[in-house]
Amino acid sequence: MSKQENIETQKQFGEAINKGNLEKFHQLMSPDVVDHDPAPDQGPGPDGFIQFFSTFRSAFPDLEVKVDHMVADDDNVSIAYTVTGTHKGDFMGIPATGKQMKARGVQIARFENGKIVERWGSSDELGILKQIGASIKG
Repeated sequence: MSKQENIETQKQFGEAINKGNLEKFHQLMSPDVVDHDPAPDQGPGPDGFIQFFSTFRSAFPDLEVKVDHMVADDDNVSIAYTVTGTHKGDFMGIPATGKQMKARGVQIARFENGKIVERWGSSDELGILKQIGASIKG
């Protein structure tokens, strides 16, 4: 597949998150996609991503991921993004606070045949927790 087709798949992945159309991940990802940086308790494959984003969207129903910068080659699409939302449900054991959060993150996705087959990434989870009022002990 072409670089442009991989970029389109990446855009559809973001749209699926923003609209809560998470079952679309089955079309956008290989059944044996590997997440090199999974969330705690995230299962394997597209269903693991669906479970993670379902939980995230339950905590932040107005969750929005906005791509700030994208770089692509023939096999990879890398993005820097900002995620925003209002804390209206349990998140990592913290009950809803109604507080807004805004955090940055990066992701690299590797593609084969127009589908995501590997993912590396990091989001500012500590920043999210601090913004919703978590008591951070070191």
